[in-house]
Amino acid sequence: MGLRRRNSGKFRPNQLLDSASAMTEQKVRVLIAKPGLDGHDRGAKVVARALRDAGFEVIYTGLHQSPEMIANAAVQEDVDCVGLSIMSGAHNTLFPAVIDELKKRGADNIVVFGGGIIPEDDIAKLEIAGVSRVFTPGTALRTIIDWVRTSVRPPQA
Repeated sequence: MGLRRRNSGKFRPNQLLDSASAMTEQKVRVLIAKPGLDGHDRGAKVVARALRDAGFEVIYTGLHQSPEMIANAAVQEDVDCVGLSIMSGAHNTLFPAVIDELKKRGADNIVVFGGGIIPEDDIAKLEIAGVSRVFTPGTALRTIIDWVRTSVRPPQA
């Protein structure tokens, strides 16, 4: 049994259009970060992989990142949004600190969202501080993907 080729090599009328639109369309760049001393990163890795599989460019910073390190990485990587994951309870301090560090670097156009163990009462405070959206445990990955897809736009070239 021989191998079948996916593309027969024949020209498709919309082939050039597909190539041109793919070249001009920019992917949303997402930085996923774990601020503070929290050592649990399974959720962050699951979200990073889901976003990557959905077609976004994803950078994962790893554990134990300071707000300064996260903001520096966001600026250096020229991301469109930063997703913060926290389980330690320090979200009321660390999320706003990341937003402040982004502002210091002139990057207040970067959308910040977060997730983790965050009490319902704290979500409104985080939104007032500039967090665009908070996802709590049990949120479907499709919900996060759809939110990023509809709420975050790369800058137009």
